[in-house]
Amino acid sequence: MKTTHQDQYIEVGIGNEKYALRIDDIHEIIKMQTITCIPNTRSYIKGVINLRSKIISIISLRARFGLAEEDNTKLTRIVVVNFMGEMVGIIVDRVNQVTSFSAIQEPPDHSGDKQTAYFSGIGHAEAGLVFILNLINILQE
Repeated sequence: MKTTHQDQYIEVGIGNEKYALRIDDIHEIIKMQTITCIPNTRSYIKGVINLRSKIISIISLRARFGLAEEDNTKLTRIVVVNFMGEMVGIIVDRVNQVTSFSAIQEPPDHSGDKQTAYFSGIGHAEAGLVFILNLINILQE
């Protein structure tokens, strides 16, 4: 188990589950916008938006995890992250808070399990465990 006190994360939610993204990877968080669909793309790629004259690809974290899509609510957000020199938007059900973890543990090893590759660790917080997202594995196929 490795500990961390200085790293901060943004905690986001999908359904009842809590996930976290390193705050250093986040460019900004915006309200849901109209997304222009791109034909013949992977199911989790929802399309693109124009954010201050920049075209940004948008993915659904729900679809990426193989979960059923739900209607957007007033809490639905797009978390714009910096990824390999580009900005990519990730749709989440809600953004909860800025947090840090008393400890971070490696995720369980389920060899060959694609879903566990989406996590770089599990953070221990006062309110329970939070899965720390591995952007590289989520955004690359």
